[in-house]
Amino acid sequence: MTDGPLHLIKLSVGSQSVEGLARWQAGQLAARGEVIHPTRRAPRRASEILAGGSIYWVFDKAIRARQPILDLRIQPDEEGREYCAIVLDPALVATETWPHRPFQGWRYLGPDKAPPDRGGPGIADPEMPAAMASALKDLGFL
Repeated sequence: MTDGPLHLIKLSVGSQSVEGLARWQAGQLAARGEVIHPTRRAPRRASEILAGGSIYWVFDKAIRARQPILDLRIQPDEEGREYCAIVLDPALVATETWPHRPFQGWRYLGPDKAPPDRGGPGIADPEMPAAMASALKDLGFL
């Protein structure tokens, strides 16, 4: 395993695209002052995640973006039940499109399994639509 922070990977539920997630989170940021993704279970490897980890978002069967994780907080919901608030940097970072099968909840993602950010050598232009980048990669152009 490559040295580096541990990450989380999660299916984006309720938003069909990176842009849709960004719009939803912008509303959350305006209302709360921070972006939080709630989850019932707290990661047991929190110290490894908080050492620079991100949450990698899966849309339409592929990882397409990530967000740095700023904090993991255990707090009560409106009914008094504890949950983990994953506090995220509001900036979504486009990644190279990597296929990923559907799953429930979140999973750990080692640094050696995380896709690189888009924009590097041989990687799609960050302004290129994700569907186009995926199609070009499938054809062997990227």
